[in-house]
Amino acid sequence: MNQEQRKWVYLFTLAIVWGSSFILIKKGLIALTPLQLGSLRTVISSLFIFLIGYRSLKTILSGQWKWIVLSGFIGTFLPAFLFAFAETEVDSGVVSILNALVPLNAILIGLAVFKITSTKMQILGVILGFVGASMLIFNSMELNPDQNYLYAGFVVLATVMYAFNVNIIKHYLQEVKPIAIATGNFVAIFIPALLVLIFSDFFTVKTFENEAVYASIGYVSTLAIFGTVMAKIIFNNLIQISSPVFASSVTYLMPLVALLWGLIDGELFGLDQGLASLLILCGIYLANKKAKKNRS
Repeated sequence: MNQEQRKWVYLFTLAIVWGSSFILIKKGLIALTPLQLGSLRTVISSLFIFLIGYRSLKTILSGQWKWIVLSGFIGTFLPAFLFAFAETEVDSGVVSILNALVPLNAILIGLAVFKITSTKMQILGVILGFVGASMLIFNSMELNPDQNYLYAGFVVLATVMYAFNVNIIKHYLQEVKPIAIATGNFVAIFIPALLVLIFSDFFTVKTFENEAVYASIGYVSTLAIFGTVMAKIIFNNLIQISSPVFASSVTYLMPLVALLWGLIDGELFGLDQGLASLLILCGIYLANKKAKKNRS
């Protein structure tokens, strides 16, 4: 399999795995608080990746650790909590679509911070994407008036962090093995996550008096191993063999998977929301298509 084929295989694999992560978060929140879910997810992920990747840590140079640590916090630690808090009020399908803002933010941050040139087509794509995101939030508020859509801001903040992360990996960690990046990330965030888990009252009798907690822990464990560890390794690899924008465009496909799970679980999704979602995806497509042409 050549590199071109490999990057598409990685892209579709990530779409399925990450597209399913939103429903797993929703199910995990049945018996866990957002702090418990986010920290438990990180702790389980850390323990799992240490087993398979600890030897790779010696390949990380001393000057690369500051970027590894920063990548760990903005690419994994903080978003784990932001998405958990968001899904306490916003449907998982809507969250997945807002997550599609990552490629657009990657372009903006690449322009503003990393001095990557932008074109009129990319700017148009960014504008369309953010108009679509605004429409999606307002239309969802009308369809589900009992939900607090201010919590959608947590998702938008997480997409900005993800966008910073892909640019950091591409520009400063290009020579580091994907497994080393992922393992180093969790070395940096394991202790903070464990402290949050301890102070969230997870290890109490009250938590385990609720029989539903065992199913929630099962959902979070699945999310941690597949949606965090394995997907993170694949994603880091994808960034290195493609580009930040191409890697981020996995968010084209994730909403299709997430929406299917949401509809199966009884979530509402109207025509206006569908049109707003298409506007977001069209904006991403325009920005990404032009970027590809420029690279060629």
